[in-house]
Amino acid sequence: MNHPPFHLTEPEQRLSSVVFASPHSARTYPADFLEQSILDPVTIRSSEDAFVHELIESAPEFGAPLLVAGVPRAYVDLNRSPDELDPALILGAVRRGQNPRVASGLGVIPRVVSNGRAIYAGKLTMGEVRSRIDRYWRPYHNAVQRLLESAYLTFGQAILVDCHSMPHEAMDGAARSRGRAPDIVLGDRFGAAADGDIVDRIEAAFAAAGLRVARNAPFAGAYVAQAYGRPSRQQHAVQIEIDRALYMNERQICPNADFEAFRTLMRGVIADITAIGQDRIPLAAE
Repeated sequence: MNHPPFHLTEPEQRLSSVVFASPHSARTYPADFLEQSILDPVTIRSSEDAFVHELIESAPEFGAPLLVAGVPRAYVDLNRSPDELDPALILGAVRRGQNPRVASGLGVIPRVVSNGRAIYAGKLTMGEVRSRIDRYWRPYHNAVQRLLESAYLTFGQAILVDCHSMPHEAMDGAARSRGRAPDIVLGDRFGAAADGDIVDRIEAAFAAAGLRVARNAPFAGAYVAQAYGRPSRQQHAVQIEIDRALYMNERQICPNADFEAFRTLMRGVIADITAIGQDRIPLAAE
């Protein structure tokens, strides 16, 4: 089966400079990958941002495109640099400095899923790794770049909202130190990836829906925010992490009883975020 590198849903009319993306929610696993893996069908899904694309599927209704990965994170991680190659997994890969993500098994081709559980019994060839990057990573990122360029040409700015989910247990430390854990963590690389005004308004959209929001701790944004956040060029990138316990059973990887209510809540949040990108008159109309 030939898996597409991404799924793009365009609005009937582009009304906003915002682009929504979900790089980690794909759940269609290539058959040869499942044969290679030593994990069971549920465990292999544990690093998915499961159902995130369904939570944000209304974006095109409000004039913003939605880009969703075509293959799962365990197969190729689209929020990593193509140079983040893990020597412990890939034959011929050379260690380049100290990269904690690669060292922990979370390079562009992950060695582990959540809780450090190994995906493979042995190593992968460099040829196989390059094939995955060329077939899936590069087309996805080419699509991101095209969407941002189109937004900038039309509106004079581009805002990438990169949507993820976080394990509920990841917030345990925050709950101990702050009293109540956040529902949402916004990552703008401490201001390097997006203008503060844009991040303020995204935070306000979630807060207006009754959600608790934190910034940059414990997730400040990874490769996508770093690569595409160029506020001095009017190109902004904000990573959004949503507590999985709000809408799913993490152990069984299935929607919980609150899923539909939370999806409806997210529809309102998305409407508010796309409005941020409607502030500028399209350049074509000037």
